[in-house]
Amino acid sequence: MLRFEDLTLDNHRPIYLQILQFVKRGIAFGTICRGDELPSRRTLSALLGVNPNTVQKAFHLLEEEGIIESRAGAKSVICADEAAAARLRTELRENDAQFAVQLLRESGLDKAEALALIERFWDQYSERSNG
Repeated sequence: MLRFEDLTLDNHRPIYLQILQFVKRGIAFGTICRGDELPSRRTLSALLGVNPNTVQKAFHLLEEEGIIESRAGAKSVICADEAAAARLRTELRENDAQFAVQLLRESGLDKAEALALIERFWDQYSERSNG
């Protein structure tokens, strides 16, 4: 059963999108696998303290994208295969990069300054990861 205890909701984005992103990231980076069962919509809404319609909206979008399958009277399951996981990894990385670029531009940096800043922190992170 897929666990949502690690999902920390914030007030900056709609909750249904946060649920969607949580599942997509889990699939993309291997913590959620094909065949994993999701809790019922009611169970998840109670766990997260949100309206059941919010969970329903997230599940509906996951179904439309072919990430989960739902059958009447049965639990919803992850149906994304490795090709879907690879597609999600690309999609999430591109979205994250676009967001980072937007923030750097809004802070007033030009491209050269932004790239220099990224390189500095990239190297610092690499040193911590390898050390």
